[in-house]
Amino acid sequence: MTDLETRSGLPAWTRAELPAPPNPRGLQWLGVVGPGVIVLGASIGSGEFLLGPAAFVKYGLTMLWVAGVAMVLQTLFNQELMRYTLATGEPAVTGFMRTRPRAGFWAWTYALLYFLQVGWPAWAGTAAGAFFFLFTKRLAAAADTGTVYAIAIILFLVCVSVLLVGKRIERTLEMLNWVLVVCILGSFTVLTVWLVSGETLGAALAGMVGYSTSAREFRFIPEGADFFLISAFAGYSGAGGVINITLSNWARDRGYGMGGVAGFIPSAVGGEKQTLAHSGFRFDNTPAELAKWRGWWRVVAADQWGVFFLGAILGMLLPAMLYVTFIPPGTDIRGYGIAAALAQGMVDAGTPLLGGLVALIGAWVLFKTQLDIVEGMARAITDIIWTGSARVRSWRGGDVRVVYYAVLAALVCWGIVALKLAQPVFLLQLGANIAGVVFVISSLQLLYVNTTLLPEHCRPPLWRRVGLVLVALFYGTFVIMWLRGVFS
Repeated sequence: MTDLETRSGLPAWTRAELPAPPNPRGLQWLGVVGPGVIVLGASIGSGEFLLGPAAFVKYGLTMLWVAGVAMVLQTLFNQELMRYTLATGEPAVTGFMRTRPRAGFWAWTYALLYFLQVGWPAWAGTAAGAFFFLFTKRLAAAADTGTVYAIAIILFLVCVSVLLVGKRIERTLEMLNWVLVVCILGSFTVLTVWLVSGETLGAALAGMVGYSTSAREFRFIPEGADFFLISAFAGYSGAGGVINITLSNWARDRGYGMGGVAGFIPSAVGGEKQTLAHSGFRFDNTPAELAKWRGWWRVVAADQWGVFFLGAILGMLLPAMLYVTFIPPGTDIRGYGIAAALAQGMVDAGTPLLGGLVALIGAWVLFKTQLDIVEGMARAITDIIWTGSARVRSWRGGDVRVVYYAVLAALVCWGIVALKLAQPVFLLQLGANIAGVVFVISSLQLLYVNTTLLPEHCRPPLWRRVGLVLVALFYGTFVIMWLRGVFS
């Protein structure tokens, strides 16, 4: 009988012993969690710092309910992605490639989805707007397009250079994101306590369930809403689409579960050639192995609920309250200067030093997000190619670094061209709407993979299966509203 995981043409899993999970205490947890902080760092720079504020300033804090629902569903989705990687040592896209019609079909499909969602270096473009404000003390306008473009190219190339050094690329990203998350959330907490009124805090908390404290009624979708913005906000509340999916690649390289057997992608400078398995593993259904499996789930729960979920909620709430405090309601802040809109609002309110600080924070957040995004895309495409092509695996002696950096070089060349095509914030919204499409496809495919291909002792319980269906329904609704707006 043919193993189900081989029906699309990929090799069968081999048996291996599940590595023992860590058993941290207290602050030791900070050294165990990791993938969640990377995806959190990426999420803060898109939904939380750009599209969320654009929606809140334009439509009010009642839109926070979208973020709340999205983050709960994404956390469940993330855990199911990591379930597959814990059980097999493969990234989730490899699992998708194990479904019909064939591996190559899904390889090209997800490579295209990665390209359509995050192939635009929009974060470097928006970060350039923040740097422009720091240097000129004003928001960038259409006449400043050339200058903003030049700054964006420099930032994009600096992002790529960071990925050349270290031993393990995932660890480099993890350490940088810990700095980002602690500094950004800490800074915004201080600013919120200092500058935000109790009334605004109450409106934000009520907005998490869609209630307007001023109108004293529930307002889930505003009248005359721009669904290109609203659906984009939903897509990037939390991480978004392929950014979430890449979490499983980072979990594999972090050594979670069977990822500890599979290997990782090393850096070009400081890293050494590593053996990276192109096919995964399975462990036996024994009491000892199941005890280790439960230990790994404890780590995943801390990584996702303790780091990603809590951080994403704070990362959305804190900037939201500051933006509506300093920017007049109904303002459309989308433009070349979107990343410095809050900074300009603080300057206009007579606090130029705080405005400069916020512009610096925005520049760092968006630069770091672009770093995470371009690395995640290069990593995911490398894993797709590595899994699907024996010829590539034999190239240059089977050194996966050659493939990874070849992909990265191609992304750099495309990014330089893509930055010229449209305003960065438009590209960001386009990618965020594609993220909704990705959620619909991948959540249902993940449901199939985890309930059909995985051994029975690794499969999710019923309530988690329902959660994946809800992911598809939630994002499918926003995709339909976006497309209706496009074709109406």
